[in-house]
Amino acid sequence: MTNRTQKVAMAIKQEISNIILRELKDPRIGFVTVTHVELTNDLKIAHVFYSFMGDTKGKEKTHHALLTARGYIRRLLGDRLKLRFVPEIHFEQDDSIQKTFEVAELLKKLKEEKKKDV
Repeated sequence: MTNRTQKVAMAIKQEISNIILRELKDPRIGFVTVTHVELTNDLKIAHVFYSFMGDTKGKEKTHHALLTARGYIRRLLGDRLKLRFVPEIHFEQDDSIQKTFEVAELLKKLKEEKKKDV
């Protein structure tokens, strides 16, 4: 990824985070954190990775709501960022934070079991 691509990805991440937090009023969207953005080299497609803390049903509702809001978010990006072409947005769920919590919980249980055995 070039330096320019990284800068544009960071700007897109910041703007989309702000839009989701402050401007989307869809009740289906729960607690969402944009974790990172990957852009294609031609800057035409932005893969926006997000994490969501909650149950499976909430994740599905949030994902559907984000997909529904893609056009609106893209239009706001076009208004705010001075780009020749506003990339197409693809939302993808990032489960790494959830998996980190699960691993930490497993390690905690193992530690507790080990203490009981001693």
